[in-house]
Amino acid sequence: MSKSILAIAASALALSLTAPAMAQLPPGVFVGEHDYKLAPAGSYAIDAAHTAVLAKVSHIGYGLSVFRFDKVEGVLLWDPADPARSNLKVTVDVASIDTPVPNFAHELSGDNYLKTAAFPKATFVSTAFHQIDASHGRVDGEFTLMGKTRPMTFEVDLQGAGKGFMGHPRLGIEARGTLNPQEFGITPMLSAPIQLVIDAEFAKQ
Repeated sequence: MSKSILAIAASALALSLTAPAMAQLPPGVFVGEHDYKLAPAGSYAIDAAHTAVLAKVSHIGYGLSVFRFDKVEGVLLWDPADPARSNLKVTVDVASIDTPVPNFAHELSGDNYLKTAAFPKATFVSTAFHQIDASHGRVDGEFTLMGKTRPMTFEVDLQGAGKGFMGHPRLGIEARGTLNPQEFGITPMLSAPIQLVIDAEFAKQ
């Protein structure tokens, strides 16, 4: 992230703590709104610095272990006039998995689990966009992990859309889906569905 963007973010944070009026944001910074039409048509790229890809896995029935993938990229071709014509491709570096459990991320990347040496990438390619209302939708697609491709659907909530900052419109979403680990050949120790949660911002190119 550039120093200028960091400075803008710091200024915005300081203003949010000291002034209630969002109109006092620095020039060129615009707050996102719950209206997808405020993001103009075109090609958008994932802002990796403001994106989180999370997998929530059952911890032997006691709770959910949360794993984060730190390296993600993607392109959204967005058409607000007809969202059904939009399409999306996202790629995750599977070896970038992270967990607060010491040394466990390395084990997860290995041959007992995700086999990232042989299958370094996971991808989602959309096949259909379904608009529900101004801030909710559903995206169907094909998800590929460990060399196997299966259909997957994400429920999508719009977090914000608008002019962004520094002349780059933005679109922010939260997407939720599930996968069956057995369908992808993940260790038999994992049998419960894995929840995927993606919080992503896209910046217009």
